Amino acid sequence: MPARTLISIVRGEFDHAVAEYAHGKPVDQILNASYKKDGKIVHNAMRPQMHTEELDALPFATDVYKRDLEIERYNVPFLLNPFVSFYSSRGCPALCTFCMWPQTLSGHAWRTRSVDNVVQEVKNALSYFPQMKEIFFDDDTFNIRKDRVIELSQKFKPLKFQWSCTARCHSKYEELKAMADGGARLFIVGFESGDAQILKNIKKGATTDMAREFMKNCRKVGIKVHGDFIIGLPGETKDTINKTIDFAKELDCETIQVSLAHAMPGTELHDQMSKEGFLRVEALADQSGHQLPHIEFPHLSKADMMAGVTRFYDEYYFRPKVVWRIVKEALWDSHERKRLYHEATDFLRLRAERLKWVQQGGDAPKTMVPVGGTSSANGND
Repeated sequence: MPARTLISIVRGEFDHAVAEYAHGKPVDQILNASYKKDGKIVHNAMRPQMHTEELDALPFATDVYKRDLEIERYNVPFLLNPFVSFYSSRGCPALCTFCMWPQTLSGHAWRTRSVDNVVQEVKNALSYFPQMKEIFFDDDTFNIRKDRVIELSQKFKPLKFQWSCTARCHSKYEELKAMADGGARLFIVGFESGDAQILKNIKKGATTDMAREFMKNCRKVGIKVHGDFIIGLPGETKDTINKTIDFAKELDCETIQVSLAHAMPGTELHDQMSKEGFLRVEALADQSGHQLPHIEFPHLSKADMMAGVTRFYDEYYFRPKVVWRIVKEALWDSHERKRLYHEATDFLRLRAERLKWVQQGGDAPKTMVPVGGTSSANGND
């Protein structure tokens, strides 16, 4: 029998590769494909990344949503429900060592759809989904370039809809005001840490002072912020965890997410942690999909990190002003009350599971297994 050929992954942008495979093109002729043949892994050549003309030629995601999705069934706690999300650009020029997307999928070259193309899809979405409460632009980073952000916002303004997006904290008052005038409601911003050295260690390209100025200007223009923070990055200690918790409370974002540092294969952080021997070859998540720590430092155990996540959430959310800020949004909206109830019960259940994990010896001594950077993507992690 001839050797069996099986496509296993598509590296980088997958749009054309998946379509070609679905239409029966031989896998050995599909750019970006990797597959097993005669017991060996074969990597085909890479397809050039798509730029504006090619991105504009792709079908609108919202056409597929209209055909196949009930948007009411999808919930993200910090977004209005129901919502619709799609991308206006690909890639991110930032060099954050932990971030998986630009290092493994979209690349560091920032490539945009044309403004008119994005506006047309917005118009379609507003027509398709009159029940939609907001659009979420799920770009790696939406606000990379000031002139594009302002032009998009100006064209969004007459459409009179609410939208949210990912953002870095470099935008100044002028563009934030333009975005607010164009309907921007909320930004998802990765602040990561309140420690200056950790931000340098991960090549964040942003400072705590930039974050403070950004938050001040967001309040001025009336845009809310969902802040993302990470525990367990290189340089983390018990003191820096405390420092980041205090920093988060100072910023006082509308909502937050606290993650454990994960060094995913293909990232600079993975190579660094492998080389320095701080990776543990263990599950990245529990059976419910919730994060487990897989980095451990001699001075900071996995249990310390998990306990830090729980304490971070407790100190942030169990403040009277934050409780009131969240509850008041649901007072006059039965749909939001129901959603808040489910989110609160999920939060308390997960909090109990984290505490139990720590109490059961999450920091029990185990062999630390360094994984070589050159072989890190072979399934050993």
